[in-house]
Amino acid sequence: MTIGSDIGGTFTDFVEVDEGSGEVRVYKTLTTPDDPSRAIEQGVAALAGQRDAGAGAVDVMVHGTTLVINAVIERKGARTGLITTRGFRDVLEIGREKRFDAYDLQIEYPVPLVPRYLRMEVDERLHATGAVLTPLDEDGVRQAVQALKNEGCESIAVCLLHAYRNPAHERRVGEIVREMMPGCRVSLSSDVLPEMKEYERTTTTVVNAYAKPVASRYLSRLQERLRDQGFQGEMLMMMSSGGINSVDFAREFPVQIIESGPAAGTLGAAHFARLANLDKVLAFDMGGTTAKLALVENGQATLTNDFEVAHVHRFKPGSGIPVRISVVDLIEIGAGGGSIARRTPVGTLQVGPQSASAVPGPACYGQGGTDPTVSDADLVLGYLDPAHFLGGRMALDKAAAERAIDATLASPLGISVQEAAFGVHAIVNENMASAAKAYVSEKGENPKSCALVAFGGAGPVHACDLAARLGIRTVLIPPRAGVAAAFGMIVAPVMYAAVRSRRMLFKDLSAERLDAVCAEMLAECRERLPATVGAEQVAYEYSVDMRYLGQGYDVTATFSKQGDHEAVLAAIRAAFENTYRRLYGRVFENLPLEIMNFRVTASAERRVASGAGAAREAEGDGKIGTRRAFCTRTRQWLDFAVHRRAGIAPGRPFPGPAIVEENESTTVVPSGARIQVDPHGSLIVELSN
Repeated sequence: MTIGSDIGGTFTDFVEVDEGSGEVRVYKTLTTPDDPSRAIEQGVAALAGQRDAGAGAVDVMVHGTTLVINAVIERKGARTGLITTRGFRDVLEIGREKRFDAYDLQIEYPVPLVPRYLRMEVDERLHATGAVLTPLDEDGVRQAVQALKNEGCESIAVCLLHAYRNPAHERRVGEIVREMMPGCRVSLSSDVLPEMKEYERTTTTVVNAYAKPVASRYLSRLQERLRDQGFQGEMLMMMSSGGINSVDFAREFPVQIIESGPAAGTLGAAHFARLANLDKVLAFDMGGTTAKLALVENGQATLTNDFEVAHVHRFKPGSGIPVRISVVDLIEIGAGGGSIARRTPVGTLQVGPQSASAVPGPACYGQGGTDPTVSDADLVLGYLDPAHFLGGRMALDKAAAERAIDATLASPLGISVQEAAFGVHAIVNENMASAAKAYVSEKGENPKSCALVAFGGAGPVHACDLAARLGIRTVLIPPRAGVAAAFGMIVAPVMYAAVRSRRMLFKDLSAERLDAVCAEMLAECRERLPATVGAEQVAYEYSVDMRYLGQGYDVTATFSKQGDHEAVLAAIRAAFENTYRRLYGRVFENLPLEIMNFRVTASAERRVASGAGAAREAEGDGKIGTRRAFCTRTRQWLDFAVHRRAGIAPGRPFPGPAIVEENESTTVVPSGARIQVDPHGSLIVELSN
């Protein structure tokens, strides 16, 4: 028995899969921002009630949380100090000296997580090769540690110049910190990110140190709550890379779980895309606060190492704190069910990025919210059933939604409530479509060549109109789409990614150097995977960061390490050129190549059910009636057939306009479309031209 639990900005989702019978149970509840572990406790108890057995029957719990990213954004992490090489204390503020907005004369950058008076310098110096130029001044280290101790720091980041090539000095600093400050959390850059690029290595290590005490306390509290309910199984954490690892690993490296929820949703989309034989899909996750889009090819999500948090200007690249870890490559925009709609000073309609979140939530939630949101607009347009939200566990107040839209939008703009509601719906869809077009184009792809896999609480409501705006004909809605991210955690592999910086010309890469660096990374992977994973279960993927000599940016290319050295070199060059050509449309055959980093990703697949659930007994189309709703294709109010998804037999097509309801989400299909359920429980929608 495995449970996946995903804490979002508005809702916390649960999926439980019985490995033996294939039975799937789900639960969805409002997030508890004051203590997210309370929502987890409620969900585990609710699932136990559904099967009449306690939490002791659960073998594995996979958990994803927004705790780390929220701690950084809200500046609620630990009081953190930084120890660095003399002359480098200001690297956090100097950064790359790159303006993310060339025309903003009042440009602002993120305030460093460690203020200047808590950044201490020590005398030591390493060469880029790792050779010691200046020995470590241990007396100076003790003075720096004492100063941070006097300031009440409970976590310390250590980032010395070129420590990625030789960690000896950092190791010694860590020993001194632990000796002088027992119980203080220590993060060494040579452990967190043994990779060149001083600024990114420092910011990543600082984020890890800043979140470490907070994450440790939360995970301990969560484990205690679960133990009190009788849970005695293995607890695993969802990583930003799309894999899972142990709680102890997450406690030591909390920066690795900073983007765990979005990664899990993409894995869930990839799983059902594989089952439906769709080789190229755009995963679309729209929840209560944000919408995420990710490209999935051949059942695999794309990874990137360029990631930022705590943006000064939300969703503007370059305005955040760089965190150089392996994350699922996706785009995130402020478009969710809770996104607030407002009238701008020039009289236009704007939707997001601000969100009503779980508290107070949209006006229709009846929790005191008065701002009109996307969910309020969807309710007014007839897409949501006020009596069937969350399977009837939460009633929606349509009158409150209409009042909010009228007071803030309709009356000031001189239009009807229904027109204002459609304006909100259309604008949020167009915002997402514009972001998707830019994102997919940057990957060298065309959205028209993709299918759309939509999930999240609000995703299926907006999926068909979004697909039409992108020129996409096929939309897939997985089973239990509203909790797909939680299911993605269940199907995620156990994973760890290692990196080593070894800057050299490609022509100088010998078999001995390649074998040595790979052996080092393989040993690290084996050490940091959960102890429950056997060596025979693990598969390894090799990649390299390369560029043409003289370029400022590199690309990551995955290669096969099979065959003799010449075959491996040919595979590396071919992988780089294929990747470079796809991104930029050309290659330069006569230019020398330069290697920056080597990478190894270790993964072990887990045995899980397909997610379709137990054998389906439905025989009809699940139609239970009709509801008046607005059709985005014809721009008219029509009678939509309403279907219960659980009552739709596989392989039995029916036409739109239709609304397909399940407890966790609602799918809205316009006129002219055809809908059917595939053998794996996914809803397949074929849109008309």
